Amino acid sequence: MKKVYASASAALDGLLHDGMSIAAGGFGLCGIPELLIAAIKDASTKDITIASNNCGVDDFGLGVLLATRQIKKMQSSYVGENAEFMRQFLSGELELEFNPQGTLAERMRAGGAGIPGFYTKTGVGTVIAEGKEHKDFNGETYILETGIVTDLAIVKAWKADTSGNLVFRKTARNFNVPAATCGRVCVAEVEEIVPVGTFDPDCIHLPGIYVHRIIQGHHEKRIEQRTVRSA
Repeated sequence: MKKVYASASAALDGLLHDGMSIAAGGFGLCGIPELLIAAIKDASTKDITIASNNCGVDDFGLGVLLATRQIKKMQSSYVGENAEFMRQFLSGELELEFNPQGTLAERMRAGGAGIPGFYTKTGVGTVIAEGKEHKDFNGETYILETGIVTDLAIVKAWKADTSGNLVFRKTARNFNVPAATCGRVCVAEVEEIVPVGTFDPDCIHLPGIYVHRIIQGHHEKRIEQRTVRSA
């Protein structure tokens, strides 16, 4: 299988359609698939449901898809850095399925592992638990959460080999691994593509079996909150 594509738009060719669901890796602006997000914007795909830790900021990351009204629903755990997200949600323009952060990561992981649901204590007694099945184990109450499976996963890695094995760099690993596994098709953007056999097998973070298409590109890597000491 040829996995290396020349551009983000080429890698997404034939995969995008209105009303689709997408799992996106990244945390804040760290490790986000910025090139693939830009290509989705250019494709004008609409009514998208996106599972991602957050929705970028107003003018970067997934925030650009909010600005163009291409997102119908977000499955997220943190929305605090995006004023347009708040505006659309409060005005009823955007659906939000709010998840505790660990629950969202596990829902993605479960979906990728073929697990339809799991019980967790997180959220019991809060609005998160409303409408969900409750069950007691050893005297403690848990709620049922379902695994997430999406039409597409888009992720950002540091390096890939030509068979799709991925290596992430430090914090940029974040949600990328579980997001990659829960998509029926996974497209990865990376900073460098190397020949098969370059990686020590013990250093591979995501096996190529999960990755269907790869692009190499240059990344802006914005810093969401820059804090420096005074001179």
